[in-house]
Amino acid sequence: MDKRTCSVILIVCALAIALQVFVLIPLSPDILHLPPTSSTLLAPSNSKLQEVDKLGEGLLKKPEAIAVDKMGVLYTATRDGWIKKLYRNGSWDNWKHIDSDTLLGITTTAAGDLVVCDAENGLLKVGEDGVTVLASRVNGVKIRFADDVVESADGNLYFSIASTKFGLHDWHLDVLEAKPHGQLLMYNSSSNETSILLDNLAFANGVALSADQDFLIVCETWKFRCLKYWLREEKMGQTELFIDNLPGGPDNINLAPDGSFWIALLQLVPNGLEFVHRSRTLKHILMCFPKLSKWAIGVNNKATVINVASDGKIIRSFDDPTGKVMSFVTSALEFENHLYLGTLNCDFIGKLQLTTP
Repeated sequence: MDKRTCSVILIVCALAIALQVFVLIPLSPDILHLPPTSSTLLAPSNSKLQEVDKLGEGLLKKPEAIAVDKMGVLYTATRDGWIKKLYRNGSWDNWKHIDSDTLLGITTTAAGDLVVCDAENGLLKVGEDGVTVLASRVNGVKIRFADDVVESADGNLYFSIASTKFGLHDWHLDVLEAKPHGQLLMYNSSSNETSILLDNLAFANGVALSADQDFLIVCETWKFRCLKYWLREEKMGQTELFIDNLPGGPDNINLAPDGSFWIALLQLVPNGLEFVHRSRTLKHILMCFPKLSKWAIGVNNKATVINVASDGKIIRSFDDPTGKVMSFVTSALEFENHLYLGTLNCDFIGKLQLTTP
């Protein structure tokens, strides 16, 4: 084969790749604006998350979220479709099985049921009698990526849609594309209707109600911030910033007994790879190759949770700076002076004893 033939082959291959990347795959990533490194200073690394007790180790497949009912029974949903219970005596129960590997946020209800976000099937109610689909569509469109949910005192359910374009198994593409496809929805328990409260959110993730339920917090993961959505009085329906420039992408958020919030933070951008998220061309190429695209996301490298006061001020933080024990921590729930930690990378729930901050 002569040099001219080789050159022709190389040119054809290059054109084929360019056609695949820029024409056949309709992606249009934007620049991801990273928070300033000095904008939100946490305490020096304390490695506290390496001290957790491992609950259900080996029994749980990536337990993403946690809920506790009024009897103190802990619930979690796993990647193999199980809703599992942890009783106060330490025993586990395979309570209900759902044919899905996309179960995410969960919450207990005043009526004693469990509500589960299924990224494929919408909002589900799970009880002793079985599983009921509460919401699978909004404004005639299929709900694609239900993420987290919380119930208010009037029985209404507020839940997030992380992305209307990407699903759970390719969620990292939403981060790489950096276009707002998320939503905040409300399911009205009286009318059984679902409505959109907020649109165009940057990967809408965790949702939590304030202690007196006058506002709702929703996390925007790849904007490194959380928004406050007012539910009462003259500010009803208004949105304002709760906290921004977080040193990680906020995942789930849970109300603490003292009225503060616990937020799990994801390391979306590994150190040294910031340049990837500043180049549209490079991001476009990575998005076309799934194994490469995950390389630009660093969620398995560490774990961080923060405690934030109701005024948006950080009170304290815990971490595993190397991911030695815990990584990809997605939720933190405080119950009886312990912090329970969900994760999409471990086979257990972390339990950490708390002390007064």
